[in-house]
Amino acid sequence: MKALKSILLGLFGIIAVLILFLAIMAFISFIQEKLFVPDSSLLWIFKSPASKFIFIYEFCLMFALFLLLNKDSRKWFSGFFKKHRKILFPIFFIVNIMLFYAIVTDVAVITKNKISNHSFLVPQGKQYNFNDITKITTGIYGKSHFLGPSKGDFYYIIELSGGTKIDLGDNGVSPISFDEDDNNNDEADFRFILAKLDRQWVDMGIQKKSSMSNFKYTFASLNRTYSDKIRSILENNK
Repeated sequence: MKALKSILLGLFGIIAVLILFLAIMAFISFIQEKLFVPDSSLLWIFKSPASKFIFIYEFCLMFALFLLLNKDSRKWFSGFFKKHRKILFPIFFIVNIMLFYAIVTDVAVITKNKISNHSFLVPQGKQYNFNDITKITTGIYGKSHFLGPSKGDFYYIIELSGGTKIDLGDNGVSPISFDEDDNNNDEADFRFILAKLDRQWVDMGIQKKSSMSNFKYTFASLNRTYSDKIRSILENNK
């Protein structure tokens, strides 16, 4: 009976952690949109690597759950924290403020005529015109990277004047916002918006390097509608 109770508590705890983590993600997304995304935006990207930092919150929640379920570990941690609280509390407070700030500010926004690149050091955002795009590199990742893209992920990297690079295909973790005039659910997907921008940029004569290598890996995780749209982006060259 005791074992069953522990299992049930563990399951409920994991569910609670997932709900809290999703709530944190939604809250961060809400703040980003309110602070940085104008009504005229076509899409916005929660950039890497800051987008990966959000999983630190999940780790912290899982650690808290572990302490809640493990009496001995909870007792040890409580004693350790009380002994070093004068040092640990300020460190915890400062690190969390910096972490939250870094996550919230790492956003890129694209409107019909400009790109705003926000970052930790430039939270107000640096503005670029489409003419400032010097190069486009796009394709499919052929292997997974630790704390990075997965095999079969689509990348669409624009290089801006000054050497700044932004991956507009970072859809695995990126909240994307679309033009509300798009009523078709499929055509509101970021790949369809990006395809329109891609045609515009290629027509402007912007250098583009695309690769169909590894395209087959998209079929494992994407509906045919979306993989076909990615194909159209990769094949769109002058």
